Amino acid sequence: MRPLRYAINVTLDGCAHHEAGVAPDEELMGFWTAEMQRADAVIYGRKTYEMMESAWRRPESGVWPDWMNEWEIPFAEALDRMPKHVVSSTLESVDWNAEILQGDLGVAVKQLKQQPGERLSVGGVTLSLALAELGLIDEYIFVVHPIIAGHGPRLLEGLSERLSLELVDRREFGSGAVANRYRPVPLDR
Repeated sequence: MRPLRYAINVTLDGCAHHEAGVAPDEELMGFWTAEMQRADAVIYGRKTYEMMESAWRRPESGVWPDWMNEWEIPFAEALDRMPKHVVSSTLESVDWNAEILQGDLGVAVKQLKQQPGERLSVGGVTLSLALAELGLIDEYIFVVHPIIAGHGPRLLEGLSERLSLELVDRREFGSGAVANRYRPVPLDR
């Protein structure tokens, strides 16, 4: 069974919004590129899918935009070719190597996890909360940035029950950000 990994940038006060000032530098982008390359597919909600597509989809010209640094291109290329599964009740169609997940979220994600492969990845805020509630996330990666945003959506805000996690890896970056990798602690422990 393919494990499902939730990976996201977050501020010290728990803000998980992409505009909170947590843009990766070259070292962090290398980390995120390696994480993306370890996945077989990504699962996004509509908002995250549209945000990622607007930033990381290869333009029709085939030439990456001028705003993109050379060290961002490997991430863009990995995500551009990655199969994507989109959870949405409003989108009628998607492209960019994507499909809309139909039916019950828990059933659909369990079916994806049962397909052959190494790993699935999920990003965003709302969808990840729903998947955490269903107990479908096998690994959490939080890259905590030394920033206090003071506002914005919070990481797993609204989770109905406490989730116990075990730290399995930690990595510090020159920027002061720290990547913490966790796995849920089984209830029988």
